[in-house]
Amino acid sequence: MAYEKLFQRGRIGSMKLKNRIVMPAMGVSLAQPGGEANEHIIAYYEERAKGGVGLIITEITRVEETYGTAVPNQLGAYDGRHVPHLERLAERVHKYGTKILLQLQHPGRENKSDMIGGRQIVAPSPIMCKVTKEMPRELTTAECEGIMKAFVKGAVLAQRAGMDGVELHAAHGYLLNEFLSPYTNKRTDRYGGSFDNRIRIMEEMITAIRFLCGKDFVISVRISADEFVEGGLKLEDTIKIARTLESFGIDVINVSSGIYESATTVIEPASYPQGWKKHLAAAIKENVKIPVIAVNNIKEPEVAEQLLEENVCDFAALGRAHLADAEWAKKAKEGRGEEINRCIGCLYCFTSLSDGGHIKCAVNPRCGREVEYSHLEKNGNGQKVAVIGGGPAGMVAALTLKERGWEPVIFEKSDRLGGQLNIADKPILKEKLAAYKKSLIYRTEHAGIDIRLNTAADVEMVKELQPAGVFVATGGTPIIPNLPGVEQPHVMTAEEVLTEKKEAEGSVLVVGGGVTGMETAETLASKGHSVILIEMAKEIGKGLYRSMLADYMIRFDKLGVKVMTYERLMAVGAGGVKVMNTITSQLHELPADTVVLALGVKPDESLTAQFEDAFDEVIVIGDADKSGRIAEAALDGYSRASVF
Repeated sequence: MAYEKLFQRGRIGSMKLKNRIVMPAMGVSLAQPGGEANEHIIAYYEERAKGGVGLIITEITRVEETYGTAVPNQLGAYDGRHVPHLERLAERVHKYGTKILLQLQHPGRENKSDMIGGRQIVAPSPIMCKVTKEMPRELTTAECEGIMKAFVKGAVLAQRAGMDGVELHAAHGYLLNEFLSPYTNKRTDRYGGSFDNRIRIMEEMITAIRFLCGKDFVISVRISADEFVEGGLKLEDTIKIARTLESFGIDVINVSSGIYESATTVIEPASYPQGWKKHLAAAIKENVKIPVIAVNNIKEPEVAEQLLEENVCDFAALGRAHLADAEWAKKAKEGRGEEINRCIGCLYCFTSLSDGGHIKCAVNPRCGREVEYSHLEKNGNGQKVAVIGGGPAGMVAALTLKERGWEPVIFEKSDRLGGQLNIADKPILKEKLAAYKKSLIYRTEHAGIDIRLNTAADVEMVKELQPAGVFVATGGTPIIPNLPGVEQPHVMTAEEVLTEKKEAEGSVLVVGGGVTGMETAETLASKGHSVILIEMAKEIGKGLYRSMLADYMIRFDKLGVKVMTYERLMAVGAGGVKVMNTITSQLHELPADTVVLALGVKPDESLTAQFEDAFDEVIVIGDADKSGRIAEAALDGYSRASVF
């Protein structure tokens, strides 16, 4: 069998696992506002269980609602009414031979007052989180005891619901982590000060859970092996914590890293390589006898297998990889690794949650929408459908149509599939996006779809198919502003630069602070160019998750990329540009040997009108309809094709 370590049976306490693949906790905001598990969250987890994962650890589950609600529509385990709903969740996961732990959590100071009815947030000590920027109230000793009991009650309710165990979330800067860390715990009572006092709340709840739930009920603790902040927990501290927790009687340690203030180390942007923090889990594993679960930014089965072979951990945890492809484990086991829909590390999932929505994935339109797309009607009956354009929207639409029994025919004017992905994967640090493109093309090419490359479709050509409908996915064209001087040879588009159709020389001014502009600026700076990036709005990176933007700014600083906001391009000269400050309306000049335009794309409508006049059923998708990102293209292609 391929990946022998990955698909070796495992054991955590009394719990037997069919493989070494864990889906760790990720907030999804799919439950009822009152914390009940509904069909949306059950279907979400059931699809991953059906996909072959050995152990699922649920999203953060609140143990009390007064101060402990962290996100909208979050699971709850603080009231008896939650039990029958959690029971349905456990049963739906168990029928596939997958085990499930309920992760219990309290956000502490990493919360917002508007999440808890305007009440002041609470923490072990009144130390403000630099990200949430709200001053917490210090918990009284009695309140600390009450929270400890709330976690214990959550575990008892989980056991009643048939869960295999619980995970106590003592990582990522949340409340239990705040008690453990000298960075956030300055208390002088029995829950603060010395190491023994800081870990006391964990000792009390673990002891109580073990007493009330018995020796066969699994207890996991998630820890941040390094908080990556000055004055916070370091590896030598967490080794001691792990050994002490083991002595309290837990069954497994789940190793992660970071807190909100070092967010890129918690949820890594695309620039972080797979396995970058494996030394943390390896060190913990060397110092405990119980099993170790570890996240390591894993996307590929080969990486997970290698980490197990290197004895970094006993179980490989893959979070966002399971958002991108619910069948990650199944495909790996069956030797279909090329078909795995790859996570691109864009953090669109977290952007969705931070905007107040439910979990979504840029490359998997079904993620968080499992109920809406639970039963695709297979009514195509072999009828042909023309898909004009082989970019992400076109390929996703064609794959969906094929699944429903239609016979899609892709017309692609270039010599390869990929569309805008063939440009988007050109900047530096885009290996994950390139892997996604490769997988999407592989699945399209091996799905039995008629693909016609080097074919610029016209109406007469498509009429020969006698199609039931036409999907127009011709993409977009770069926006070129009508400004003096833009026709000069030293003015070029980001697409031309990234595909090396044109070469930038000397100092470069990149116009446009969206993702494409940022990627282009970084790529040119990495090649030795002096780069200025201008953006007319207040900020660059609109729509990016905060840690993605922070990661870009760190890299910009290292490369010397100068960012100027509130600046609008007005004209291009021979050796520079004229810009206007959008606040003061004052004009000034900036030097530039090369000007690169990264102002987005506009729909390519050249063919749309012709097809709409010639056919009754014409569906315009992706950038051909409205410019957007991969997330919009994939959802557009999938959703429109799912109901055609």
